[in-house]
Amino acid sequence: MNVSSASGSLEGTVAIVTGGGRGLGRAMARGLARAGCKVVVTAAREKTEVDEVASEFNDSRVLALTADVTQPDDCQRVVDATVAQFGRLDVLVNNAGRGMKYINDRFMTDPTPFWETNPTAWQMIIDTNVNGTFFMARAAVPRMLSQRWGRIINISANYATMQLPGFSPYGPSKAAVESLTIIWAQDLADTGVTVNALLPGGATLTGMVPASFPQAMRTSLLAPEVMVPPLLWLASDASDQTTGKRLIAKMWRNDLSDTAATQAAVQNAGWAVSSLPL
Repeated sequence: MNVSSASGSLEGTVAIVTGGGRGLGRAMARGLARAGCKVVVTAAREKTEVDEVASEFNDSRVLALTADVTQPDDCQRVVDATVAQFGRLDVLVNNAGRGMKYINDRFMTDPTPFWETNPTAWQMIIDTNVNGTFFMARAAVPRMLSQRWGRIINISANYATMQLPGFSPYGPSKAAVESLTIIWAQDLADTGVTVNALLPGGATLTGMVPASFPQAMRTSLLAPEVMVPPLLWLASDASDQTTGKRLIAKMWRNDLSDTAATQAAVQNAGWAVSSLPL
């Protein structure tokens, strides 16, 4: 690859963003495309949402696909379509996810204990957040290995989210994503393919915030675009030596050099730093 850091262009880079039609995924897909990437955005059901993202770019820079990450065949189809359209695959952003609203729309004020959780909703969240992350990476990594360069970027969450009462199964699913990040980074050591986690660093204004969330408090939520600067750095050659880490987007300082911004925002993935609040 020959791409510059987050402050420059990613021209020539090809990325997949799952769940790219709304929230964090939409912001990240648009940020990558504006930085010069060719981007494939997927949605499990709402094709109109990813079509809207693609329509912003009239130069065939963004390809919109319907695909369910819980289905291995769909994941392979997305990778194959990406290579067929753009000739390569460099970056996979595992963003597709289901949140606690599928358990209880009042989960922030009236949490559901795990033994009262609907098994079907539990399985849907685990299938999307954990199995979908695996199925997409499983399909993407062989292509990246053949190029000796690639980026797997798993979207994670605050440590507190993984421990809150009533946050099953979303919290456990994100703890699993942290574990996957650590293990896969070791599996892919010295291959040119890195694996890192990226998280907003606080509650973010996305569709995962329930309608019952107080309107007065919405102004305190992070904007989804907070993810873009550290994402562009992770997608670039500048992050070649970074793997098995987690980057906290709200701690990324745009007024600093990429090196200094990284130092402010990066931690080891997993639980080695579990005493930290994020």
